[in-house]
Amino acid sequence: MADDFKTFDGKEFKNATVRRVEPDGIVVSTKGGISKLYFNELPSEVQKQFHYEPQKAAAYGAQQATAQQIAAQQAEEFNRQQTQRQKQQGEQAAKQQNVQALTNTYQNLLQQEEELLAAIGQIKNAKELARRKWVTRPWSYNEPQASQYQTAPGKAKLPLLEGRLDNVRAEKKRVRQELDRAQRQP
Repeated sequence: MADDFKTFDGKEFKNATVRRVEPDGIVVSTKGGISKLYFNELPSEVQKQFHYEPQKAAAYGAQQATAQQIAAQQAEEFNRQQTQRQKQQGEQAAKQQNVQALTNTYQNLLQQEEELLAAIGQIKNAKELARRKWVTRPWSYNEPQASQYQTAPGKAKLPLLEGRLDNVRAEKKRVRQELDRAQRQP
């Protein structure tokens, strides 16, 4: 059955169908949508028709307020937990990125160390070969025949390469320690 309802402030609800009766009011549907009309806004005839009792309405209102407060607290706790989880996930992702960056740096330093060791080895091998190889200058009337060592190619680079190797090894050690610390952290 459709009824017309008018509140004390002049709002009219025409052809309203009562969907639900609650202790503090009625829920109606109209062409305009669903609305709740509180009994304290409706005439006494409507209040009597739907058996309005102010004490029950007050208790129901308090119960609804408590339920809303609990729901709000639960939502707040859920949001707090979500935020905490997101923070932890972000920290974990940052840690993984840090570990990956340190691992890449460490691998790069290992490669540099190998390349420097190879270059130093080549120079030292060339130096040793040069010691064994005698070079004879052509004989001339002005000076007697002389023998001398051939200088190893790249000999001048050796201290520079060894210095770079020391730096790479020191950096490799530092990165390894940092990587070990990052991997041990929870």
